[in-house]
Amino acid sequence: MREFNILIWLGEKVPLLSWIDESTIHMASAGLVAVILLIFAVFAYFSLKNSEKHLVPSSKLTISGLFDVISEAVLHIMEGVMGKGAIKYLPLIGTLFIYIFVCNLFSVIPGFTPPTDNINTNIPCALTVFFYYNIVGIKEQGVKNYFKHFAGPIIWLAPLLFTIEFASHLVRPLSLSVRLFGNITGDHMVLGIFADLIPLFVPAIFLFLALFVAFIQAFVFSLLSTVYIALAVEHE
Repeated sequence: MREFNILIWLGEKVPLLSWIDESTIHMASAGLVAVILLIFAVFAYFSLKNSEKHLVPSSKLTISGLFDVISEAVLHIMEGVMGKGAIKYLPLIGTLFIYIFVCNLFSVIPGFTPPTDNINTNIPCALTVFFYYNIVGIKEQGVKNYFKHFAGPIIWLAPLLFTIEFASHLVRPLSLSVRLFGNITGDHMVLGIFADLIPLFVPAIFLFLALFVAFIQAFVFSLLSTVYIALAVEHE
């Protein structure tokens, strides 16, 4: 335990990526996460190519098994919001959950900076969701019916409701980005402060809190994205 707390303190004092400019450290971290996940995905792909072998779950933890568990859990949550049609949107939501969660985990690794504590990492993810749910909504319902939902059922209130609804849609990417940015930044700052003040034992408590926050923020981002897609494609 003592050695682990010292590692946390050293990680805050001597970042492993300190040779990268501070303004672009989040880009380097985000790229590293993408490379790690790509490597895991390649291993999982070749493992799944042998479909007969994959029919019987392995008794050991494998990369493909890990992806199976995560995908099934995310799909179960999505089906609670969207029903059986949720599987069509699993590739996007599942990818977002895994990517954001791994990015958030960098806050607990000594020497690394979580990419999601920079809003410039979060905005592209949020914009991807924004454009995606609008595109699938228009594709599912047609342009006229899709934007008709913005106006509501009462004709004389339509201009006001359309303006409010349109503004709320434009704010969604900012809301997703700032929520993730604020929580991860605050969590990382708290861990760093306590590692500076009391480098032994105490930071381990906040380390578990950081793991919880990393999961919750990835979960909230994915859940809200699922809700936005559901609202866009439902004809009601």
